[in-house]
Amino acid sequence: MTNDYLTLASEVRELENLLAAIPEGNVIERMSLESRLEFAKAALATLPQQMAPTARLTFRGKPVFGSHGIAADFGGKAAGAFSDAFAAVAAGLSEGLRYMGPIPNRDKNQLLITGTAIGSFGFEFELPAAETSLFPDAEKAQEAMAKIEALFRLAAEGSDDEVAEVIEEVHPRAVKKVHDFLELLVQQQAWCGLEFGDRFFRYADYEQIKASCERLKAENIQETEETYRGEFQGVLPAGRTFEFRLADQAGLVRGKVDLAIEDPDVLNREWLHKPVTVKLNVMQVGQGRPRFILMTLDDLSV
Repeated sequence: MTNDYLTLASEVRELENLLAAIPEGNVIERMSLESRLEFAKAALATLPQQMAPTARLTFRGKPVFGSHGIAADFGGKAAGAFSDAFAAVAAGLSEGLRYMGPIPNRDKNQLLITGTAIGSFGFEFELPAAETSLFPDAEKAQEAMAKIEALFRLAAEGSDDEVAEVIEEVHPRAVKKVHDFLELLVQQQAWCGLEFGDRFFRYADYEQIKASCERLKAENIQETEETYRGEFQGVLPAGRTFEFRLADQAGLVRGKVDLAIEDPDVLNREWLHKPVTVKLNVMQVGQGRPRFILMTLDDLSV
């Protein structure tokens, strides 16, 4: 039933966009689309509306007064910083985030405060509705929130390699936004907990969130560009992973193909077992192992 609702909502949105591009005077051209739109809206009205998922963000520490309240200045800044982090992670998962420039589709990925979260004081956020979100379905929006919970938890309890795995998926710039949120809390001597679906993590105390903030700061996430000579041994398009044999059998590099390369299978078709020079982005978190990423086909040369 949820899939039917999302399909019809997507069709309504597409038809409305098509009609908006056709002048009002083109009556015949608009007639068929208007009929289809009316039918789709009627069908949509018969289905139960999809309930938007929610997340609960709670705070403890100096700005929080039990379950009674929270300092207004801190609460507003914390909610804004968390919303910024969510929008950045959403953009990173959708292939739209770059190292510079505005966060793509930020206005479509705003969290909505729908209530207060009692226990320790905080907020209940409603995730963007599927029909207005950057994503074609609600699962992607939920994935973005799940990645934030994972970063909180792994930065506190996980290994450097586990943190690096999440950073690879969501983009270092998005992680910077998550770090900015944690840094705000550290500056205000506060810590937080995040509950979403069946996922829940709460920082034990101020010292734990302070240590997590340190792990996610830019100085602990090293990014460099390195050039190698050798041959691609193969690429798994679905997993976007590759193996690259260094020249003179000096070793094997395993890495990932960035989402900016739409068709990773092109490496199998055009570059397999050919002597090439490749420039790779190398990312390392703390003492974890280096992660190699091919960012663009322009970084390849014979």
